Amino acid sequence: MRRYGLYDATRGLTLALAAGLAGLLLYLGARVGQHTTARFWEEMGIVAAAGLVLGLAPVLGGWTSGLRLRLSPGTFVLGFLPVLVVVGWVLMATQPGHGWHEGTIVSWSHSIGLMHVIDAVALWHGVLAFGFGLVLATTLDSVPAPVVAEGPVAERTVVEERRRPVVGETPETMTRADADAPTTAEQAEAAHNAQPHTVTVGPADEA
Repeated sequence: MRRYGLYDATRGLTLALAAGLAGLLLYLGARVGQHTTARFWEEMGIVAAAGLVLGLAPVLGGWTSGLRLRLSPGTFVLGFLPVLVVVGWVLMATQPGHGWHEGTIVSWSHSIGLMHVIDAVALWHGVLAFGFGLVLATTLDSVPAPVVAEGPVAERTVVEERRRPVVGETPETMTRADADAPTTAEQAEAAHNAQPHTVTVGPADEA
């Protein structure tokens, strides 16, 4: 368990820092208020950013293990986009004043009989925005960073890449040629045992 000490400590500190930053964002959002349509959307954006920061904390906390961020396309399409539509619909239908497309969304909501549900859910504007940020954070995950092979493995890879079929060459002839070709170990041994060519320079033989 001792080998996880740095990893756990980093995740814990990252989570604490993210929680503090999320709390600060929530405080700033509350100071903005919802008196006008513009202020309403500013506050919702700040609250969503707080959820995003808190949701990214577990992912960013694994940087000491050599992990890197990756956007999951399937999670983004199947998980995030439906949440984007639902949260956006509820917020636009219940925004204060006469905001962007409010009349159209309200009319559609009455037509499909969902306006009473939207009014009930809209009591939790901040929760919806915060959850929206959390869901957006789940579209990112941490994966191991690519490892560059070195040594014999890399040499074999280079040799295999150089050995490409030529025009008219069949798999049988390629296999036969590869079998006849000397291996890497044989080439190294031959190079080690090779003697340099020497030329003796001296007086010519007497006649």
